[in-house]
Amino acid sequence: MTQQIHEIPYRKLQVSELAETDRKLADLARRACATSYSPYSGFRVGAAGILDDGTVLTASNQESEVFPSGLCAERILLYKFQSDFPDRRLEALAVVSEKANAWAVQEVYPCGGCAQIFVDTERRQNSPIRVIMCGADTCTVIETARHLLPFAFQL
Repeated sequence: MTQQIHEIPYRKLQVSELAETDRKLADLARRACATSYSPYSGFRVGAAGILDDGTVLTASNQESEVFPSGLCAERILLYKFQSDFPDRRLEALAVVSEKANAWAVQEVYPCGGCAQIFVDTERRQNSPIRVIMCGADTCTVIETARHLLPFAFQL
């Protein structure tokens, strides 16, 4: 039997310690929470991404009466990016959440489905996506989305 340990490099920072571009993305993701449609869970998630030409995209989670037909903010943003900007690169994506009108204390991390789409997007554009996951005061930053899902599906 072979045992391997996967270590994931990340940085844990105060929101105030983020680079200016990342702090702006986190702020835009917080604002995107306002457009979330989440009457069933009350869990609002916002995402903001920046492309290699400076274009900024935002998205929020959208729930449906027919569970599990809703979509996460990250996946909505990634699909919008792929369909509307196929020749661009997504450089970074920030994600934040709130519940009961208060910012989540703990950072929100993408679900498995979103993690897979992050990895797929990195493969399609052949470059990493920095992921900034923020709570009320702290953020976790990884330099490539593949660290979200080390055993991602691949054909």
